[in-house]
Amino acid sequence: MVELGTNLPENLVGSDHGAIAEYLKGVESLGYSYITLGDHVLGADTDARPDWRPYFGKPPLYTRHHKWNEPLVMFGYLAGLTRTLELCTGILISAQRQTALLAKQAATVDNLTGGRVRFVIAVGWNDVEYEALGINFSKRGEIIEEQMEVLRQLWTNEVVTYKGKHHTITAAGINPLPVQQPIPLWIGGQSKPVLRRTGRLADGWFPTYPYFSEDQIHEDLGVIHDAARQAGRRPEDIDLEGMIYFADPRFEVPPGARKPPVELDDCVEYAKWWKDLGATRYWVTAPWADLGPDETGQRLPEKRDLYAGIETRLRALEEFKKALPDDF
Repeated sequence: MVELGTNLPENLVGSDHGAIAEYLKGVESLGYSYITLGDHVLGADTDARPDWRPYFGKPPLYTRHHKWNEPLVMFGYLAGLTRTLELCTGILISAQRQTALLAKQAATVDNLTGGRVRFVIAVGWNDVEYEALGINFSKRGEIIEEQMEVLRQLWTNEVVTYKGKHHTITAAGINPLPVQQPIPLWIGGQSKPVLRRTGRLADGWFPTYPYFSEDQIHEDLGVIHDAARQAGRRPEDIDLEGMIYFADPRFEVPPGARKPPVELDDCVEYAKWWKDLGATRYWVTAPWADLGPDETGQRLPEKRDLYAGIETRLRALEEFKKALPDDF
């Protein structure tokens, strides 16, 4: 069976305690398996950078005007509001964080939840954040690869001694260790270096394309599996997470690709396609209700009402789950 997940719509719920609790209760009651939180430490003021094009030569999708709670702090809070939901980053820009501190924070939350934490990590695109956090943006790829090794050592050994290019630990460790040893580390993204890194190092892959192309996905999976074999790993040990993509107007749809689905039936068909491909998880948004990761309902007059917006999302998630075949 494929596990279903969705995101915490942070630009909708903000820091409203009641809204967050209401939404999580609803998602759990519908039988969804996991909830994701995004990650941006800083949002750039694009008025001060009119020519800034940080995302593959495109302007940023998120700026200082978008709300983002710090995911590890939020996980500590959500641990007390949930009973079954896995708490997942989607996606954590881990390379801009101190690795030992991140390992400690993650272990704490994993213990608070009884082992309900999963990390999807990436190097990110926002050089403004790296600058402010004192991390070399140009080294982020090599940092994250070393970081993954250090995290796993800290999560599985009481005492660690490590000397690398970016990390040094001398006979030290975190206490308590997490329930999961180690906490799952997935990678997000689909550039060629990311694909090869996924094959060599990751527990799973979470691609986020601005369009849908079966040929592209198969090709990228091939890169991951080749890298896995070269590293002495079994490709089938790398899990896969599918998703309902949403339109990104910054990118043109290339020949042979398709725009993301907008009708419920199409979204269900996409879910079946991902399951046939081998996906073990499926991340749900609801474009048939005008709900992407951050939208609160473009067609709905009650969209200004916070709790009506939550109810709209929960109805859409229920509708999707009911439309799936029983053996999904």
